[in-house]
Amino acid sequence: MWQIQPSTMKILIGFLVTLLTLSSCSETIVDPPDYTGRELEYPLIQTSEYDYTGMVTIREYPDGGLEVRIKLNWDSPLNSELKFPAHLHFGRYDSKDAPMAFMLNPVNGLTLLSQTRLEKLADGTTLNFDSFKDFDGHIKVHLASEGTDYKTILVAGNVGKNAPTQQK
Repeated sequence: MWQIQPSTMKILIGFLVTLLTLSSCSETIVDPPDYTGRELEYPLIQTSEYDYTGMVTIREYPDGGLEVRIKLNWDSPLNSELKFPAHLHFGRYDSKDAPMAFMLNPVNGLTLLSQTRLEKLADGTTLNFDSFKDFDGHIKVHLASEGTDYKTILVAGNVGKNAPTQQK
């Protein structure tokens, strides 16, 4: 059997205490934030016989760009193969034939989430956080990308200056 001398044990304990002290005092490296912390939230309301609701969150990137995040709510099991097309439109939701401003990433059928970096709109404008607050628009999420189901709007909501309220 091995036997450790008392003097060696003291050195080992001293080394471990020093190592623990140094490791607890070291700085934690934090990655720079993905967002500035400025965000707007808008409700998405049910607009069909399908029992979906949701929320749109507009978040600002440090470079001034915007992310459009759609999170749908539904209680039934979902299919991971489903993709629900989502669009940012000009005008209020009740505007007849409102033109599309930007095609957003589809909402994933399993996670019910869509995240899109907003680029130039169809009319050539680029929105920043402050100009989005005054944007005349709405968001629609469709049941399908084509056919008769494309006309079925699962949820919709006015955004920007058309929204009933803004949070944060």
